[in-house]
Amino acid sequence: MVQAYNFLGSWQLFPEKGTYEQGVRPRSGIYKIESTDTKRELTISHSWVTIESEAFATSFTVIADGDLQSFPDHSVADSVQVSFTDSLVFEMHFYRGGQVILHVIHELQPNGYLKISQQGFRDDGSAFTNAEYFHRQMSVMPYSASVSGAVVKATEEGVIRHKALTAMEEQTNMQLDQIRKQIELLAIQAQEIHQRKELSMLIYGAKLSFKPEIGQIYYLYEKADGSHMISLISPKEWGASMPFKSFVAAVQLLADHTWKEL
Repeated sequence: MVQAYNFLGSWQLFPEKGTYEQGVRPRSGIYKIESTDTKRELTISHSWVTIESEAFATSFTVIADGDLQSFPDHSVADSVQVSFTDSLVFEMHFYRGGQVILHVIHELQPNGYLKISQQGFRDDGSAFTNAEYFHRQMSVMPYSASVSGAVVKATEEGVIRHKALTAMEEQTNMQLDQIRKQIELLAIQAQEIHQRKELSMLIYGAKLSFKPEIGQIYYLYEKADGSHMISLISPKEWGASMPFKSFVAAVQLLADHTWKEL
């Protein structure tokens, strides 16, 4: 199924990115979409872990041909209709008593994320919209997430999987956070080095009437002709008689012969 190709795979939930007008925000989850054969059949599996550490899962197979078909779990819906708008969007309409009770829209975002919007009705008849965001997993995972699926009771297997998933998430999130902090630190250091390099290029192109000493503080001025000059005299010491166009910065020569702005 060509149009379904972009959706196939296992998608991990970003719990913090979603909005939930109905139900409770899950703690974690995976949404998996598989194509079973050439008859436009899609198997959709989703499971999730609640904040209270309860694990739930459900799975169903539908035919994505736009026709109305019986839904296997009548506790959720009597029938379902699945159709592809294009290679970036497909929709599912769940019916009961001839009325749409849930509209689920799958949209591939420009950043590669999968957005799943769930539009349905509460028990009092008022409408709600939930929006969840997922990123593609490189390997198939046993969990998926959606608060709109048929709720099944937590099983011993689900609890075992949840514990393993929780441990895995905590460890990988910790490692990713450490890497992220290292990357941020390296980015800051790189920016500082770049700024020192730019300042050093400016100073070494300026007029120097003496040999600067490492660790000593100097003052960089711009002259009327646009050139620059290093001086031992501060703007305060010059006072109103400062012979330069403007004061640029107080600078210090470092051991690696780069200059640092103070």
